[in-house]
Amino acid sequence: MAVPWRQCRRLSANHTSTSLLETVCHLSGRTAFLSSASWRRGPGSGSGPGHRGLLSAQPSHVTPTYNSSLTRHKFRLLFPTLQSCCCRRIHSDVKLKDPFALAQKDLNHLYDDIKKELFVSKAELKSLCDYYFDGKGKAFRPMIVVLMSRALNIHSNRDGDLLPGQRSIAMISEMIHTASLVHDDVIDGSDKRRGKSTINEVWGERKAILAGDFILSAASMALARIGNTTVVSVLSQVIEDLVRGEFMQLGSKENENERFKHYLEKTFKKTASLIANSCKAVSILVSSDPEVHEIAFQYGRNVGIAFQLVDDVLDFTSCANHLGKPSAADLRLGLATGPVLFACQQFPELHAMIMRRFSSKGDVDRAWQYVQQSDGVEQTTYLARRYCQEAIRQISLLRPSAERDALIRLTEMVLSRDK
Repeated sequence: MAVPWRQCRRLSANHTSTSLLETVCHLSGRTAFLSSASWRRGPGSGSGPGHRGLLSAQPSHVTPTYNSSLTRHKFRLLFPTLQSCCCRRIHSDVKLKDPFALAQKDLNHLYDDIKKELFVSKAELKSLCDYYFDGKGKAFRPMIVVLMSRALNIHSNRDGDLLPGQRSIAMISEMIHTASLVHDDVIDGSDKRRGKSTINEVWGERKAILAGDFILSAASMALARIGNTTVVSVLSQVIEDLVRGEFMQLGSKENENERFKHYLEKTFKKTASLIANSCKAVSILVSSDPEVHEIAFQYGRNVGIAFQLVDDVLDFTSCANHLGKPSAADLRLGLATGPVLFACQQFPELHAMIMRRFSSKGDVDRAWQYVQQSDGVEQTTYLARRYCQEAIRQISLLRPSAERDALIRLTEMVLSRDK
C-alpha cells in the first residue's frame, strides 16, 4: 500500500524583514526556487508522471536570474497576515526508512578503508591523517552518496547494489570534506572540532596543512583509479569551488541584496558543491542521461545549502558543548551568515558591523543581541526549508525505491538536527 509523505510549513514572519526574503525568492525563480540555473522546459518534457516537472538543464553553477513570475505568489508566501502551507505528497510502495540505517551496510568499513588509502610508514603523519577518521563522524556525505547511488541504480533498471566506483566516490567525498576541515581550522585558528582539539591545536599549523594536503592527494589517487575522466572532472570541480569559496568568505558586499547573493554562492562553493558533484559523479557511472545527472546534482546542491543554513542557525541557538565548537564562532571570525543578514533588515546598525567584520570592541555581543531580537533565525530556517522542498521535487523524479524515499526523509533530518 502506498504510504503518503507530507511536508507542511506555515510561515509566520515579521514583515519588517520580508524584503530581503522576497529578493532571495526572486533571485531563484518560481519552480526552481533554489536552482542555481536559469531553467526552461525542454521540448520532450511531457506531462505524465515520469516527466513531472522535469526541466532541461542549463549550466549548474550559473548564478540565479531574477524572475518576476514569483510576484503573484509573494504576498501569500511572505506576509504574516496570510499563512502559507507548502505541502507535497510522495507516494511509494515502501515505507520510509531511516537514511543512516539504510546505508549502514555500505558504510560499515568506510573509515577502515579510508585509513588504508592513507597508509604511510611515518607514524606521526599517519596519526595526523587518521585523527578525524575515528568512526565518530556522522558520515553525512558518504551516506548521501550511497543512497543516491542505490536510488539511481534502481532508476536505471539495475539492482540496488553499489558499483565499486560508486563506493569509491563515497570514500573520496569524506576524504575531501575532512581535508577541507583540516585546512579551515588552520585558516580560522580553531581549537575545537567535533568535540575535541583540532589537528592544528595538537600538532601545529604547519603539520596540519601538510596532513590536509596528504589526505587530498590520497583522495586524488583514489579518484584516478575509478578510470572515468568525466567523474574526475566533476569531482575536481569541488576542489576549485572550495578554494574559491574560501576566498569569497574573506570579502563582503556593500549592497545588501548583493551581500545575500554572495553569501549563498559562497555557501554553495564551500559546502554544497561537494555533495552536489559527488551525487552527479555516481550518476555518471550508471546513466548516460544528462537529465538524470542534473536531478542528482540539484538534489545534492539544495540539501547541501539547506544543511549549511541550518548550521548557521545552530551557531545562534545551540550551546557550545552541544555543537562541539564555540557558539557565535562565525561572528568571532567576522562572518555575516543568514541570521545576521536577515536581522540587518530590522536593525540597520548591523550594516556597519558587517562591513568591518565585527572587529570593533563589543561588535560580537551587540550583533548577537540584534539577531536574538530579530526574526533572522526564523527567516533562515524558512529559507532552508525552501531549499529542502526543491531537493524533494528533484529526487521525486526518480523511480520509487526505499533509497529514494530515504533521501526525502533526509531533508526532514537536515531541518530538525540540533548539532
